Amino acid sequence: MINDTPRVRFAPSPTGYLHVGGLRTALYNFLFAKANNGKFILRIEDTDRNRFVEGAKENLLNTIEWTGIVPDEGPNQGGNYGPYIQSERLDIYKKHAQKLIVSGNAYRCFCTPERLAELRESQRKAKLPQMKYDKYCLTLSHDEVRAKLESKEAYVVRLNVQTGPKVKIKDIVRGTVEFDRNTIDDQVLIKSDGFPTYHMANVVDDHRMKITHVIRGEEWLSSTPKHVLLYNFFDWELPEFAHLPLLLNPDKTKLSKRQGDVAVEDYKAKGFLRESLINFVALLGWSAGDDQEYYLMDELISKFSLERVQKSGAVFNVDKLNWIQTEHIKNLSNEKILPYLKNQLVESEYDHEAFTNEYLMKVIEAMKSRVLFFSDFLERSGYFFKAPKEYDPAIIQKRWRLDTPEHLSKLIEAFGKLQNPGHDEFETALKATAESLGIGGGKLIHPIRLAVSGIGVGPGVYDLLAILGKEEVIKRTQTAIETIKIEE
Repeated sequence: MINDTPRVRFAPSPTGYLHVGGLRTALYNFLFAKANNGKFILRIEDTDRNRFVEGAKENLLNTIEWTGIVPDEGPNQGGNYGPYIQSERLDIYKKHAQKLIVSGNAYRCFCTPERLAELRESQRKAKLPQMKYDKYCLTLSHDEVRAKLESKEAYVVRLNVQTGPKVKIKDIVRGTVEFDRNTIDDQVLIKSDGFPTYHMANVVDDHRMKITHVIRGEEWLSSTPKHVLLYNFFDWELPEFAHLPLLLNPDKTKLSKRQGDVAVEDYKAKGFLRESLINFVALLGWSAGDDQEYYLMDELISKFSLERVQKSGAVFNVDKLNWIQTEHIKNLSNEKILPYLKNQLVESEYDHEAFTNEYLMKVIEAMKSRVLFFSDFLERSGYFFKAPKEYDPAIIQKRWRLDTPEHLSKLIEAFGKLQNPGHDEFETALKATAESLGIGGGKLIHPIRLAVSGIGVGPGVYDLLAILGKEEVIKRTQTAIETIKIEE
């Protein structure tokens, strides 16, 4: 056994933002580790210096921390198998590359970019099914190689893929997958700048860090035979592989920024809760086999298994993400939402000192089933914090009649007689007023909502009135009667 307990890793490259596909890979590794009493390792693969972005590593670490996917080992946590940043492990890769050269399983390639371009062009014209290196430098004599080294010619180290049986991969998600060796290129392992490629560093690090399960995206499946050959050449035990399905746009094309946001940071900036995003991403290719769609992290851990991961691509449906977000907000306690609302009030046009915690908690209770983001508490219900200055013309046209001011005046009179009214008292008074006027309740409900909020939608009208309070309701209603004018 590679290790007595499972060890898995997420190994992103600091080349920009954290893609939601990367988040899913990290999450599935994390869930698998926690479900099996294992360890989740974070490793930064920063050996592609051409794609390196300054500050991306720090952004990556901060974003992962925000998601709540906390590594057991990593750049910030440390551990017994570090360093956990590949650029700090270069000597390790070079030593292993030298072992492969000595054993004949790798060789130095001195081909110039010009020759490689000519080779690709000739293969293209010949309409070969695959572009592959032609092993030219494998035929160089010992003396020729020594002369080139002495003259300090630039070179790379290539994998020496030799003829033999098919490379078979047992994949937890996809079953057995086979690759003909003649389709496997002599992959570059060490680049001319001395940095390893992903393939070399990935295998060496996974072995040295005792990774038992390699859980990654489907796009890496075609590279896996190269990795299997490297494990065999080093005489190392293979980990188990699980390749996750692609993430797709609604039109079934591969998820891309052209059709919407793909960065975790974008969803964080919009106001999505990390719990909502984690819940949504967990369902992109996995289910527990039932109809449940609302999850918190602990329940995901208790139910997760790689055997329940699907093979086919998973559609990234923003409408479903929005629904999950609303479910998580509805299930949050009012106390947890309160600090966010108070912070927004401080930064808003409203007098934040005018509202007690008790009042704000009532607003939260009334609105939390109607918002998508915390910012919606102000954007969709500013009338709780300031009387309306304008009234929706469409609602006026639909709900305000010539006799509405008279009806509302009678309602104000009834409200004025109430002592500390709540939901039930406002409801009783309104129904009694409607009955005394010989009209339906709707002819009071819709105008009073418009009068106190300026719009035609929101929480239940009696809850709205109870939160605002009798004096404010009467004041706003009187203002609306004096302000709203319609033609006969």
